[in-house]
Amino acid sequence: MMNNSDSSPPKRATTFSSWLNLDPFLFRGAGQRSFRYLPAPSLEYHHHTRLLGSLIRKEGHIYSLAASGDLLYTGSESKSIRVWKNQKEFSGFKSNSGLVKAIIISGERIFSGHQDGKIRIWKASRKDPTFHKRVGTMPTLRSMIKISFNPSIHDRKAHNDAISCLSLSEDKSLLYSASWDKTFKVWRISDSKCLESVTAHDDAVNALVAACDGFVFTGSADGTVKVWRRQPVGRKTKHFLTQTLLNQDCAVTALTVDPSGRFLYCGSSDGLVNYWECGTFLCHSGVLRGHKLAVLCLATVGELALSGSADTNVCVWRRDGGEHVCLSVLTGHSGPVKCLAAEEEDLEDEMGAYWRIGGGRNYILYSGSSDKSVKIWKVTQAPRAPPHLPSRPYRQMADILYGASTCKIAAAEQDHARPMFNQAS
Repeated sequence: MMNNSDSSPPKRATTFSSWLNLDPFLFRGAGQRSFRYLPAPSLEYHHHTRLLGSLIRKEGHIYSLAASGDLLYTGSESKSIRVWKNQKEFSGFKSNSGLVKAIIISGERIFSGHQDGKIRIWKASRKDPTFHKRVGTMPTLRSMIKISFNPSIHDRKAHNDAISCLSLSEDKSLLYSASWDKTFKVWRISDSKCLESVTAHDDAVNALVAACDGFVFTGSADGTVKVWRRQPVGRKTKHFLTQTLLNQDCAVTALTVDPSGRFLYCGSSDGLVNYWECGTFLCHSGVLRGHKLAVLCLATVGELALSGSADTNVCVWRRDGGEHVCLSVLTGHSGPVKCLAAEEEDLEDEMGAYWRIGGGRNYILYSGSSDKSVKIWKVTQAPRAPPHLPSRPYRQMADILYGASTCKIAAAEQDHARPMFNQAS
């Protein structure tokens, strides 16, 4: 990877996207780690991105997405939640409670956050999976009655403004909701009880993500990112502010943590994505500069980070240690990209096993937009380089990926590991 001390001019580079040919260039930020678009030497790294299809149902802007197995849940300003399977509408259910701002899935339960400040809980029927029934609300009717008789626990009521996002604790026992009312609330999933309400920021809380070891990150329109820690206090638990990671003039619009819990990403209205590496301390590691307008949503899967923007594009980033490479810029939406979801595609056959050994992965990405559509993308991340070739099936696969001559060289030089990226000279 290039660093800021490099004095050589940017090298021309090309991505392997079959449908997009980017003008290659180098992004560099003063005092920040840099990244570049990926070069294409045959022994380093190959990837392929393609559009699988679009889901269109003219019900207004798509505000929320959640993927679970072969099902995709979409929330829009129509107050409806649509369920899609194999790129076709599978079922749907409606709540008379305003825009569906957030959707998250835990086991058999689907949680939806709405503009009226409440959370609805849904379950699919076991006899008829196309039928979804509402099985609860947060706060519950019983707790609302209690609050009416005991004003001292008024903070346990519903949010006073729209819910902006939902997140689950690591053990999935707690649900966090963030709101434009400047607070986040903590709900116990087992009985839908509100355990705590925290006034977290001076403006709307736009983003929240729960991480491991009881840490919670919040981002706000006031330009700050704050770190909270859940700790026991007597028989209860409370969240305490431990650190302010960022304090800037522009609004924080999105947060996400990668699956390993190692990296925290923060999108802002200035089009930048800041990221921190989580170790003993949170260390600011760099800025990703891939968008011309505000970053509206973030997602992670495997070694990929995804950023969606008001510029209508989605940037696909890949981590290599602490560095990041922009693999592709996904174009196709005609409006701002408001939500993202991603999952890894299962590769269960023998060829898939060898593919995974070499670092190969297939990912399915979903992007929802104000153009009233959801686009489905496939990112194929080929193995970084032909590793040891233990059997004929892998050799056949490698011949396809890298070319027969390349594989002969790799087989003859198995003891020589190749780096994934060249050091820029």
